Amino acid sequence: MKIRISSLAPLFVLLCMSSAGAQEQFPVVDMVANNIVMKYQNSSCEQLWQERAQKQGKPKSPEEEKMIQILRTDQAMRAEFIDKIAAPIANKMFECGMIP
Repeated sequence: MKIRISSLAPLFVLLCMSSAGAQEQFPVVDMVANNIVMKYQNSSCEQLWQERAQKQGKPKSPEEEKMIQILRTDQAMRAEFIDKIAAPIANKMFECGMIP
């Protein structure tokens, strides 16, 4: 059931390719965001805590770095991505005691 962000690497590549043709909608961003939200919704608090502990101190994959760079440079894409994931992830993290 664990879905690591790095397992979404092929989707990040598609995201890069689709951003050139996308105007105001980003279907790949929607797909990636939905997968991330599903991961949080389908994971137990214990699973999320374990994954968080495993990731501490580990560098991000090249795909994750590329995705982060794309989101930093494309404000519209970043806004859509954040709008899709912020509330569901924040709610789950709050439920799990990961944020105050």
